[in-house]
Amino acid sequence: MVERVQRLTGAAKKLPVPEGTWAIGAGLIIVGLSAYGFQIFAAKRLSNDDFNSLNVLWAMVFVLTPGLFQPLEQEVGRAVSARRARGEGGGPLVKRAALLGGMLALAVAVASAIAYRPIVDELFTGRATLFVGLFVALFCYYVAFITRGTLSGNGRFRAYGLMQGTEGTVRLVACLALYVIGVKSAGLYGFALAAPPIVAVAISLRGERDLMLPGPEAPYSELSGALAWLLLGSVLAQLLSYASVFGVKLLATESQKDLSSHFITGLFIARVPLLLFQAVQAALLPKLAGLASEGKHDDFRIGMRRLIAVVVTLCVSGTIAATFIGPWAGKKLFASKWDLANRDMFLLTLAATTFILALTLAQGLIALKAYKENAFAWIVGIVSFVVAVSLGNDLILRNELGFLAGGTAAAIVMAGLLIPRMRAGGGSLRDLVQVVEHEPLEI
Repeated sequence: MVERVQRLTGAAKKLPVPEGTWAIGAGLIIVGLSAYGFQIFAAKRLSNDDFNSLNVLWAMVFVLTPGLFQPLEQEVGRAVSARRARGEGGGPLVKRAALLGGMLALAVAVASAIAYRPIVDELFTGRATLFVGLFVALFCYYVAFITRGTLSGNGRFRAYGLMQGTEGTVRLVACLALYVIGVKSAGLYGFALAAPPIVAVAISLRGERDLMLPGPEAPYSELSGALAWLLLGSVLAQLLSYASVFGVKLLATESQKDLSSHFITGLFIARVPLLLFQAVQAALLPKLAGLASEGKHDDFRIGMRRLIAVVVTLCVSGTIAATFIGPWAGKKLFASKWDLANRDMFLLTLAATTFILALTLAQGLIALKAYKENAFAWIVGIVSFVVAVSLGNDLILRNELGFLAGGTAAAIVMAGLLIPRMRAGGGSLRDLVQVVEHEPLEI
């Protein structure tokens, strides 16, 4: 199997790589690895209850911000790039997207303020500083995602990669500083989670010029005629990714709080294949898009088979490795916040890989403009999670099976909706690859 992967990646190197591909891939890897560093250092300093509450903030941030703002980033990038091809400035369009994103951020902030008491009491266990961190993250990521879309639309991929890498580095350095000076307050770690995107924006924009050139006025329809469905599907996908974190937090009894921290650390170990998939996506999919655009259909099919083989290999090997090595690695990295067995790691990693498959199929539906169908599939996934969790009594097992059921159900529904459309010629392979190519996954 190792030799096969080496042959596939070796062959992939012969394909042309678009400018900035490796910069974006490096940024994705840095931000992913920094997430693990953040978790490890925070786990060593915080109590179980503090650590659980901090991770609820983590889950809320990475459900709400990519869910709300990543579709805007993608639409801004697409529309600005189209304007550049026509010789038109993208400034008015970016301003229109920023206004829409600001309205979304304000709506979520108001809704959160209205629900302040249950959020603080039930999710943050009385830690109001984490609620402030949620507001900070909402603003910082709103600015970051709009900036990412502007950079990608203008072809500034190196600055895009720099932004992602800087965000992860600043977050890890801030967490390490708190660890070194012995901080044991979840609130300060919450700010270390929330604030880095705005620092990354400032650093990545240094020296960048002509990002907001004047041009024709931009109606909302220029962003997308189905933005509401895109937003819904995006939020639901992120929610399913972290639903089990909310599950263990809300369902845990007073005597099970330690179990909640064990589950959360296990979930992060299980998501390693997702990090590896980001790297594969950033390195190989742009090459496939180039082959499709050049009309090299035979080479494209060969490349697609290679991509599928690499992804399947990553998922299978990741599940096997996590099953047998995960408990040992978790104990070394998280010490007192780890007490999961081989079965737990098998179920969690298998669930993460089914989620990867669902994400990939979702991009195919989006490429074929099946926005409602995409959202429907994620709804099925969420419902399946809730049903599976409600059937059990074991806190850890019911959430493991819930994550697995949700990812599997979403993937099955998406495959059932996507395959007939592809066979019917509902969209080109080039469209499919271009959409997946610009879908970096949020850890």
